[in-house]
Amino acid sequence: MAISFASLPDLYAHGFDTVIDVRSPAEHAEDHLPGAINLPVLDNDERARVGTIYVQESPFLARKLGAALVFRNAANAIEQSLSHHEGGWRPLVYCWRGGQRSGSFTWMLQQIGWRAEVIEGGYRTYRRLVNRYLYDDPLPHRMVALDGFTGTAKTDLLQVLHERGVQVLDLEGLANHRGSMLGAMPGGQPSQKAFESALAGALCALDPARPVLIEAESSKIGERILPPSLWAAMKAALRIEVQASIEARTEYLVQAYDDILSDAAGLRERLGYLRQHRGHEVVDGWFALIVAGDKAGVTRALMEQHYDPAYLKSRKAHDAQVIGQVQAGRLDGPGLETAASQIEDMLHKA
Repeated sequence: MAISFASLPDLYAHGFDTVIDVRSPAEHAEDHLPGAINLPVLDNDERARVGTIYVQESPFLARKLGAALVFRNAANAIEQSLSHHEGGWRPLVYCWRGGQRSGSFTWMLQQIGWRAEVIEGGYRTYRRLVNRYLYDDPLPHRMVALDGFTGTAKTDLLQVLHERGVQVLDLEGLANHRGSMLGAMPGGQPSQKAFESALAGALCALDPARPVLIEAESSKIGERILPPSLWAAMKAALRIEVQASIEARTEYLVQAYDDILSDAAGLRERLGYLRQHRGHEVVDGWFALIVAGDKAGVTRALMEQHYDPAYLKSRKAHDAQVIGQVQAGRLDGPGLETAASQIEDMLHKA
């Protein structure tokens, strides 16, 4: 009998020792249950081969070949990846729909004596639960958004506050993107499904009885879209504004974005797309600062001529309730600690 789960938190609280994804490496790479290990019973080429035979020749031949490959690969996994487990080990197994791939693998594990079970409906059930959690049901969390101009170190403040025990949701970390046109990170962004899996897992781990601090973002972080339930909670969130001088923000951003600012050709290419929004004269001025190697100059110009106007326009569109303002004198280590203390006090009163 496969195990069914009524909700996403129930699935995350499964209580098994290990979650095993027996789908192909490509399926696993696109998305998987958080923490699941990949022990494919069919690799990418084998899965394609069996599928082709099923469609072009016969289902019987496909099942016969598939069975041979599945049991051969499962035997290799038991002999190598799983050989260290003792008799009391309890794995939870899933494939695409809880069918033959996971069923066959689980049967083998059970014959050994391991207390293995299958997720009813497999990965498709998991995705339905994620979609219901992030797209259909209202989130149970009370969000407080950390707001402010670009360069006010909001992401760093989230990290400082997390270390102090405050509940935070780091969207930029989950999306592997710094949340702006120049925010690309090494390794690229996860797929939309993988982003939603990480997001749902992070949300389910938070205590709904305590406020959750989140950075005020747009509805997209890079190419990743915030799901409707989260976006609705963010739009309704109370806000704490972080304020800092243009000099402090410039100094902070020059350090935080040194990788982007050091790539003159790449920076010009990215900024070139703003000509239709900011005009040729403005963008040519940025290019001149880039050519001169004036990192602080181009950073300040971008804030004054692009990011700050865009922020003010967005703020007018969202009439959010501000419960407090924090004036950060400096955005270095001590300055962030001081600002974090003030934010923490405001959260206690929120």
